[in-house]
Amino acid sequence: MDLSEFEADNSVSCRLASAVPDVCRSEDCCLGIDEAGRGPVLGPMVYGICFCPVSKKDDLKDFKVADSKTLTEDERETLFLKLDEAKDFVGWALQILSPNTISTSMLRRAKYNLNALSHDAAIGLVQYALDSGVQLKEVFVDTVGPAEKYQEKLSQRFPGVEVTVRPKADSLFPIVSAASICAKVARDHAVKSWKFRENLGDVDTDYGSGYPNDPKTKSWLLKYLDPVFGYPQFVRFSWSTAQTLLESKSMTVHWDDDKEDGEKAASRQKCASVLSYFGRSKPQGTAREPHRYFSERKLQTLDML
Repeated sequence: MDLSEFEADNSVSCRLASAVPDVCRSEDCCLGIDEAGRGPVLGPMVYGICFCPVSKKDDLKDFKVADSKTLTEDERETLFLKLDEAKDFVGWALQILSPNTISTSMLRRAKYNLNALSHDAAIGLVQYALDSGVQLKEVFVDTVGPAEKYQEKLSQRFPGVEVTVRPKADSLFPIVSAASICAKVARDHAVKSWKFRENLGDVDTDYGSGYPNDPKTKSWLLKYLDPVFGYPQFVRFSWSTAQTLLESKSMTVHWDDDKEDGEKAASRQKCASVLSYFGRSKPQGTAREPHRYFSERKLQTLDML
């Protein structure tokens, strides 16, 4: 699997895809969705889709595809090659979500959790297939969150497509198993060939499974925790495991506002709303000194202009 496009800049997300078979543009098709790497604190999460004509469903069974977690690495590689070589009726696409994308998304002020990120990745891939001319009739999805709500969400988003969301769909539907294999192979390749942008020297790549409870992973996190700059972008710093280590092992930062005396803090608490600062007028005798943020930047309130 060629991940050179992602490896060129692994700090951002990337979409990779096979060619769309001609038959998928003319016949009703089924599509499966699954992910790899949802739980690890290290490396990307990869969402994958695989699609083929409904009339070719049974051909996937002949490949003996199965849930990627039940297969060895060699078995997954062999099955992916079979899927990739079946270009006349099988297509696939991947959305590789970098650790940096995951962390910055989850730590935004406006809440954007992993479920929402996963849903959007899946929706984006289905839309990609439709935009590419795939005649989607059926979509099968391994659930993220409550299956019924997720199915309703996808059905409303894609009217005219029959959506089936099930727990463990990767072991129930061959087309989802195929998507699972594509996603897992891509993640394995990305983790193994990860290019560290930080100057870490000869990096120890024995980081175990990447899951927070893996002793090797914990040891690696401790080894590469910089007390000032934190972790390399290979780490999902939004994970509680990473945050706990950062809080206990990194340097403490003191902000000027932390040293405000009690009188200023109490005065600030009395403000009804930050919006009141921008009021057009103030009652006489209630003039107040602007916060230093505004005075340092020579900013004035609207009523002063």
